[in-house]
Amino acid sequence: MKKIKIGTRGSKLALWQANLVKERIEDNFKDIKCEIVPIKTTGDKFFDMRLFEQSDKGFFTKEIEEALIKGEIDIAVHSLKDLPTEIPLELEIGAITKREIPNDVLISKEKKILKDLPVGAKIGTSSLRRKCQILNFRNDLKIIDLRGNLDTRIRKLNTTDLDAIVIAYAGVKRLGFEDLISEIISFEIMLPAIGQGALGIEVRKGDEKIYNIIKNLNHKESFQAVSAERSFLRRMHGGCRIPIGAYGYINNNTLTLEGMISNLDGTKIIRRRIQGKIEEAELIGIKLAEEILNSGGKEILEDLKSQITNKKGVEAQKKIENKNFKSKEI
Repeated sequence: MKKIKIGTRGSKLALWQANLVKERIEDNFKDIKCEIVPIKTTGDKFFDMRLFEQSDKGFFTKEIEEALIKGEIDIAVHSLKDLPTEIPLELEIGAITKREIPNDVLISKEKKILKDLPVGAKIGTSSLRRKCQILNFRNDLKIIDLRGNLDTRIRKLNTTDLDAIVIAYAGVKRLGFEDLISEIISFEIMLPAIGQGALGIEVRKGDEKIYNIIKNLNHKESFQAVSAERSFLRRMHGGCRIPIGAYGYINNNTLTLEGMISNLDGTKIIRRRIQGKIEEAELIGIKLAEEILNSGGKEILEDLKSQITNKKGVEAQKKIENKNFKSKEI
């Protein structure tokens, strides 16, 4: 019997996702046994690190990819929204599973929807993308930084003075918390993160045996739609530190891609939509990015990067000052 080692993060959601892939492989190949290998990533070690402090390059994937390159695992299972658009040359995305609906959801203490929350209500999220789109919809709400695994964030809603939190529908459904949902937020209000709701199975290039095992897990339409989104993000030079969202979907052999970029307070959002042939998914992503950049997105992007760089510098200086102050106290 052949054994396949599946690398994943160790959170409840990540393990659920890895076990889904494990079950699918073992159902398709009765002579294969899969082993789940939890790997702690930088993102798991530093949950108190804010978005603008992240390196933005494999924050939740780097250590898993290193294990894959070394042959310590055979495949890696990622939430695609965590996987950078530029991955190591030795690796590739071998399959993308059928996508769960990619919407974000609101979970509120009183089951109120976003438009009915009281003035000044406190909303928890660590995502700049969610923050700016919420503020664009209702600028009276207060956004509170909220970090941690999905189950941790849900628990904090009940143990703090937050009125609501915004998280991805896919994770809520996969962990069985659907009954907590107050509202599935429409795409008109909030575009999702790139690849949200989809799982990416990463493999070593040229490993035909492994590719032949996981290829049946690939959902063609999800692969094409997400490829367009990732191409859009790559051309926008964005990541989790930049408020960028996109959603691609296929209908009647036509791929529609909608994308956005916003400033940090949500007062200026540039949002566009284009369509094209599904065979040209990556080109569609590039074209949409060019249209947004040429419509004012470039100026927003440059301003965002300047603000984030300055903020990182201020935070770094504060850490140095705090460290020196503690040393003096000692």
